[in-house]
Amino acid sequence: MRILAAMSGGVDSAVAAARAVEAGHDVVGVHLALSRMPGTLRTGSRGCCTIEDAMDARRAANLLGIPFYVWDLSERFKEDVVDDFIAEYAAGRTPNPCMRCNEKIKFAALLDKAIALGFDAVATGHYATLTDGPGGRELHRASAWAKDQSYVLGVLTEHQLAHCYFPLGDTPSKDLIRAEAADRGIQVAQKPDSHDICFIPDGDTRGWLSGHVDRTPGEILDEEGEVVGVHDGAHGYTVGQRRGLQLGRPAADGKPRYVLSIRPVSNQVVVGPKERLAISRIAGGRFSWAGEPGFDLAEPFDCEVQIRAHADPVPARASLVEIREEERTELHREGATHEVVVDIDLEIAEPLLGVAPGQTAVLYVGTRVLGQFTIDRAVPVAEGVTG
Repeated sequence: MRILAAMSGGVDSAVAAARAVEAGHDVVGVHLALSRMPGTLRTGSRGCCTIEDAMDARRAANLLGIPFYVWDLSERFKEDVVDDFIAEYAAGRTPNPCMRCNEKIKFAALLDKAIALGFDAVATGHYATLTDGPGGRELHRASAWAKDQSYVLGVLTEHQLAHCYFPLGDTPSKDLIRAEAADRGIQVAQKPDSHDICFIPDGDTRGWLSGHVDRTPGEILDEEGEVVGVHDGAHGYTVGQRRGLQLGRPAADGKPRYVLSIRPVSNQVVVGPKERLAISRIAGGRFSWAGEPGFDLAEPFDCEVQIRAHADPVPARASLVEIREEERTELHREGATHEVVVDIDLEIAEPLLGVAPGQTAVLYVGTRVLGQFTIDRAVPVAEGVTG
């Protein structure tokens, strides 16, 4: 195949490109410049897309003897990832920018351009597995559960999966990848993994948002509507948060209180006991399927749901339901930033904690990724609704 290898400057993407070359494919390396003002150097494992990263990617490509290019997708990244991140937080929601980046940049803008240039597939260093099932291409978990990245790839469609190549999916551990990189002479063999949000390299999300979202003081309420504190901007809070609440009145039972919901219209934050974070149902929209499901979606179906990249999946029963007009209006009033037409409703077999509107729920059957949706509503085990 003719393969475009996305090379971030890290060890995973370098080894993925090396394996593609070794397999006999015609490989071209590309580094995505996503920051309009890239820093020169990384700070340990924080951030990515620096000039240093681009140089590391070029050195790896030179070692492999493949052509190498840098593509500037910074404007597209700002519009589709950074601006979306700001809008979601301003609406009182908790987005996952890595999901949006995979959806809009790495497997939309990049893949579309690759196909237009005659490439058969895009190779990345993600830990996930692709198989050919009876209904077409399927996305599965990686063989190494600890490194599995299928969650952040849950946004990929059947068409995109047909043009993906994940050479690392069957590798048992990251140590083996680093050892392989060292054996191949790749200089980034011991380079730290990137984590946190790439465009917030210091890890201070609240501080970064303060420069992009209006900071308007407001009330912190308990579940009875009593004012128990004040905040300097609702965007600085997320569901499940305990620290930094600055409450002026302790709970009657003396127990800690947690953020239960954020009300962007009234600029209020609601807090309560930990048990109110236990969720029995979630529902949402903006969903996509990762290939042909293989069963009738008109009927409820059993699956597992995962709401964070490193969370354990939980058994659930899912149904597709039409949303009434009044429900759609209420969702927009509560901060939904997308058009919700069809709702996915999940009954959770085991309570989930700290579910926030805006998070991505990825559905699995066994190791296979069925698809994903954005959470709009969460119903606690105790009677009532958050979010």
